[in-house]
Amino acid sequence: MVGSRQRTGGRSGPASRIRLALGLVAGAVAIALCTVLTDRFVLHAEWWQVRHTVTADPVAPQAAIGPPPGPLTASWERTTPMHHGPVAGYDSVAYDVAQGQVIVASGDGLEVRDARTGDSRWSYRRSGWTLLGWASTRSRLIAYFERDGHRGERLFAGFDALSGGLLWRREGERPAAASRATLRFPAGAGVALATDEERRTVSGRSAETGARVWERRLPGRCRLFEGAAHPSDAREKLAALALDCPGRSRLLALDPATGRVVFDRTLGSPESPEVAMLDGVTLASDGTALRAFGPKGSLLAAWKGDAVCGDEMCPAVIADGRLVVVHHPEGERRPRHEEGEGGEGGEGERSTDDENGDQERYGDSAARMEAVDVSSGALVWRRAVPAYAALAQAGDRIYALRPRLSEALLPAGVDIVSPDRGAATTAPAPLAVDPDLPGVRPWMAAAGGLLYVAYAESPPRPEGRARLAALRGGATGTGPAELGGVPESDWPDACELLSRPDLAKEHLDAYVRRPTRAHVGSVKLPHAVSCTYEPPEPGRPKKGESGKQGKGGKGPGRSGEPSPGGTRSGGPSASPGGTPDPGKEPIIRGLTVSVRWVAPNEGTAGRLLDALRSTQAQARPRRDLGDEAYELGPTAGTIALRVGRVIVVVDTDRPPGAAARIAYRLRHPARP
Repeated sequence: MVGSRQRTGGRSGPASRIRLALGLVAGAVAIALCTVLTDRFVLHAEWWQVRHTVTADPVAPQAAIGPPPGPLTASWERTTPMHHGPVAGYDSVAYDVAQGQVIVASGDGLEVRDARTGDSRWSYRRSGWTLLGWASTRSRLIAYFERDGHRGERLFAGFDALSGGLLWRREGERPAAASRATLRFPAGAGVALATDEERRTVSGRSAETGARVWERRLPGRCRLFEGAAHPSDAREKLAALALDCPGRSRLLALDPATGRVVFDRTLGSPESPEVAMLDGVTLASDGTALRAFGPKGSLLAAWKGDAVCGDEMCPAVIADGRLVVVHHPEGERRPRHEEGEGGEGGEGERSTDDENGDQERYGDSAARMEAVDVSSGALVWRRAVPAYAALAQAGDRIYALRPRLSEALLPAGVDIVSPDRGAATTAPAPLAVDPDLPGVRPWMAAAGGLLYVAYAESPPRPEGRARLAALRGGATGTGPAELGGVPESDWPDACELLSRPDLAKEHLDAYVRRPTRAHVGSVKLPHAVSCTYEPPEPGRPKKGESGKQGKGGKGPGRSGEPSPGGTRSGGPSASPGGTPDPGKEPIIRGLTVSVRWVAPNEGTAGRLLDALRSTQAQARPRRDLGDEAYELGPTAGTIALRVGRVIVVVDTDRPPGAAARIAYRLRHPARP
């Protein structure tokens, strides 16, 4: 008989309990180990999260020159989608040109392209992570990522800017005062600036190794602003940080190599200022004034006013030892010296007559461009200018971006301004720019004979994207450079695009025409670029018209086909006095026919029309109108179409479908 170790009552002995406990412990250890290994080698593994490409191809630096005066054409263009990550407000795209490369930073990661060709050189992205900051110093790039949904998981990564090779990674810290508008945080002298969780200290990390070089506690009860549009900027020898302090905000300038305080200035409001750093000059706009500080912190100049820069930093560059700033007219300049705005030894202001002439030319959209001598603070020159969206400097030229070449025309424009006296030449750019679109502030840089322009586009909807265009000098043509080389005589009269039969067919022959003319720079177009059709007052006989009568139809194209949306037989529905009869035909209200541009060829016109479409929140193709046509906006009240090399826009308020009928007549006129 074999004895049993099972005790009476079914209870196991001590050995069984020990084995059970050991099994439970071993199972728990195994589960914990699997969890740790899975988290480390699967969930946090670099092999599936990182998409990293590198290059061994050499690249040469570019000379500091831009394109010459005259028409511009696109050398290459690239688009970057907006990245709408979990952190609100950080969906912008930023650019920089350095060492023969174009750096593109977005929430999706870093992409570096050849500045001459636009070809990709290297890139770095992390799946499940969002890039919320980047910096550049010497030949190093630093990127800052946060894991989506886990903002406490942070990562710094350093790269060789030319090859894209990964140099180091660090976890834990945050960048110091990263810009929400450009995603950029300050770096210089081979050191990137970081901060702690409370944003009360600033430390410098080596761009070569990621090791901490220095650390400094911020003064008083101050701390860095978080989530501000542009609270910092830097150059190689100086970094400027906006501080959130009790009472009023402050501007702190540090030597990035050592952390030494260069100057500390109190600003005029508690709001986060916009900060910009130029060579030797620091700008701060805080809603009360735009202030310019010298390299040691002395006040160089100030422009007072709560709207002096609007919602963004005033465009500014340093050229020929002069600070050139564009601001709104409300900003009253307060120079450092009080002996007069011109200062001793300055070249003085432009005459009041010239300034008044510029004001009349640009109307309510006029801004002011001023040049201030950096060494003395004296005003060198001042003039009224269009509301430039961006400035760039290369050599002895300043490039200024106009969102519109002229208020009534379609393409953007580029002015080349002399820093000596402010004289400017104007040329069209093959772009359609809407500075109010979100995602990227209009931006420019000039190098290697190219002008780089970045701006926002609406598609793909609803996310949007940013477009970067590299522009070079184009063909001059036989006409003025302000019109892209197209002779003035090639521009049709907007009030003659619809002939008498067209007007009669659409019951517009009694309407009064109001022409609008335009000029670009010193070139005044000989014909109206826009024509508004207004119904005469009821019961009043037809009076002489302001514009010229159409004679036989001089529209861009002719054909005798029925109008889309149904044809209506019979002659014009008008009373004997020439007034349309509202009982027979709805009166068209708010009708305007505009010639937005005449391109040198059909291909250029098609690309410009496509650029216009890309700035619209809604654009629907109309294949029955013109060579190319789009309905713009939520209703069918605006039609943009290309007829040959002419771009025409038709606007109506009501009734629905009227704009399409009028646009159809431009391509297919009624027979006499």
